[in-house]
Amino acid sequence: MKTRIMSIDYGDARTGIAISDLLGITAQGLESIEHGNNEKMLLNRIAEIITEYEVGKIVIGYPLNMNSSKGPRAEKTDKFITKLENRFKLEVIKIDERLTTVSAHRTMQELSIGKDRKKKIVDTISAQYILQMYLDKNN
Repeated sequence: MKTRIMSIDYGDARTGIAISDLLGITAQGLESIEHGNNEKMLLNRIAEIITEYEVGKIVIGYPLNMNSSKGPRAEKTDKFITKLENRFKLEVIKIDERLTTVSAHRTMQELSIGKDRKKKIVDTISAQYILQMYLDKNN
């Protein structure tokens, strides 16, 4: 049985989620989870998505600095990855997410998406870019 791959663009207040098709060719933005730094709520919603979409692997955006060094954001993401691995027992793959948010903002600007809507979907679009990078690299 084929499983899907989920992508996470992890953030303090909002986390973007994208999901692959069953063939692992395309990434679709799924949602932005507004969690206000409530990690328990975030993990519970991720659990629902994993069950609903039969996720077999997680790809997560890894926030390196522009000089490739790890900063506080990467360290926080490492702790979150450990929680994902311990709770879901799935492989979690880090993907360099530098410039994905910039690309997401550029896409939204080209589509003339309003400021209020941008805030709600930027994380979803970033998660979609992260997942599509992974799928393109591995197909």
